[in-house]
Amino acid sequence: MELRSRTPAARQPCMRGFGFQQLSHKPVAGADTPVPDVIKEGDSQANHPEALMTVRCVVTGQTESGKAVFVCDAPVEPITLSALPGFEFHRLWGSESVPKLPSDGTAPPHPRYFPPRSGFRFGFFTIPPEAPKAAELADLGPAFAELQQKLPGMAEVLELDNPGMHTTDTVDFDVILSGEVYLELDDGAEVLLKAGDCVVQNGTRHAWRNRSSQNCVIAVTLVGAERAR
Repeated sequence: MELRSRTPAARQPCMRGFGFQQLSHKPVAGADTPVPDVIKEGDSQANHPEALMTVRCVVTGQTESGKAVFVCDAPVEPITLSALPGFEFHRLWGSESVPKLPSDGTAPPHPRYFPPRSGFRFGFFTIPPEAPKAAELADLGPAFAELQQKLPGMAEVLELDNPGMHTTDTVDFDVILSGEVYLELDDGAEVLLKAGDCVVQNGTRHAWRNRSSQNCVIAVTLVGAERAR
């Protein structure tokens, strides 16, 4: 993870973290055959120098001969939201189903923010201090439209009458990388989490509250689960 105030020097642009669509082929150091170079779909954040954090992501794979190689080594810029300044979302990897091996390192499509049953997501998200409440936004319509466009599925799980609260059919493995944050559950129950702490979130209703003066960065793996109805 790299903290930067400007866009970093270009590395091989094999992934950008939010949606994957078009494939090209470029040789990577250590590979004996060309491997897919994944190009981002959608609105790139690469032209936003105000982004606070750039994540370096290294992806491995296997060639047709079975050799383990580095497929790509690239910076991933965050997805940002104009209605929620300071929030950043790094969508790094994911799948709609159980992965199959061997893999040549091509990023599976994962269009929605949350995975379906048996799917998974991996990424980082940044929570700024004193995050604005939904009720304080000037116009919720455009805010939720932007959220749905850039982070499909996110707006569908947020509670309008309880800003920040949401419930998903996933088991979440959260690791606090920097800063601190309160994790709130039902009835106002909460716990303060600091860098190095982790959470196993078993599909519970929750919200993140950053009451500090610094950003909180969280790494998360979301695993799609089946909820009894």
